[in-house]
Amino acid sequence: MGKYNFDEIVNRRGTDSIKWDVADNELPMWVADMDFQTAPEIIDALIKRAKEGVFGYTDVNDEWYDAYINWWKNRHGFEMNREWLMFCTGVIPAISSTVRKLTTPNEKVIIQTPVYNIFFNSILNNGCQVLESPLHYEDGIYSIDFNDLEEKMSDPQASLMILCNPHNPVSKIWSKEELAKIGELAKKHGVTIISDEIHCDLTMPGKDYIPFASVSETCKDISITCIAPTKTFSIPGIQTAAISVPNKFLRHKVWRSINTDEVAEPNVFAAHAAIAAFNYGKDWLDELREYIFLNRKLVEDFIDQNLPSLHVVRGDATYLLWIDVSKLGISSDKLAAIIRKETGLYLSSGTVYGDCGKDFLRMNVACTKANLEDGLSRLKKAIDSL
Repeated sequence: MGKYNFDEIVNRRGTDSIKWDVADNELPMWVADMDFQTAPEIIDALIKRAKEGVFGYTDVNDEWYDAYINWWKNRHGFEMNREWLMFCTGVIPAISSTVRKLTTPNEKVIIQTPVYNIFFNSILNNGCQVLESPLHYEDGIYSIDFNDLEEKMSDPQASLMILCNPHNPVSKIWSKEELAKIGELAKKHGVTIISDEIHCDLTMPGKDYIPFASVSETCKDISITCIAPTKTFSIPGIQTAAISVPNKFLRHKVWRSINTDEVAEPNVFAAHAAIAAFNYGKDWLDELREYIFLNRKLVEDFIDQNLPSLHVVRGDATYLLWIDVSKLGISSDKLAAIIRKETGLYLSSGTVYGDCGKDFLRMNVACTKANLEDGLSRLKKAIDSL
């Protein structure tokens, strides 16, 4: 028995939760939002801050910079310099602002699909075109199609790429060799890389991710990295993130973009939550990862044994499972709707992650084992009834 109780059910209904704003009989396992209480140390830091009772304009201090620098150095073996770091209210505000600053309307931004659906919004809402470089999928395994990626990067209208590292929704940790190759191709074709690394701490116990900027001088020089404690520590509603940009010319552009868009100022809790997470949340996170990956294994085994027409793509990162439903011959948007209508289980349709997600469902397993078992029984009921 660990120090923290991840089996405790927290009733989130009636709390204005986006995830849990569902009918009474429904079980939401869609949006990337954990059902666990955050680390007690973070709660204590927020309570202490709240008790001060004055909620004035706030800035980040040395502790905030040190917390990020020390975490990445100790946890991921990569040392960031203080001047590289900028506060931002979130990874998506950072990405959207950067796309707006580094492109002109109708230019193309490369993404590797299937990928986090909000990347599409960040591109399209800024008047740019989505340029998809689909990942190669064979025998249940995803890989990068480097021939296609280079072809897309060679398009003179494409000067920006959003990388997902680790990759949501396919749960892939990209290798050092793969990241290095992306960096070399990007440099060759004049493409800047925005690396979204928000899921980097949610890896299988014993496995680590590789920060894109750590791979080579080339990768460091052409990249903008977006990082945050929010997904990792179940605090997305706090709205706290950081952007790391080693290249001073790129950094100035990003700094201008987030300040122009007014997403560079912390709320009164934002910096304190990040400091507490990175300085005191290590033990909680280690136990959380054990719990999440036991949940992942539970789903994999259950589907293998009870639903042979489905296949869970094996992955080493995130609490989001990517389930291949191609053998059913039903588009995932229709399938997700049927499952929700018949059983109340609310999963994400793969179609929102790009056309190549049409044969997949995404399931969030960052919940209690009890809720997960409920979700799996609902899934079986729905699939068996088809």
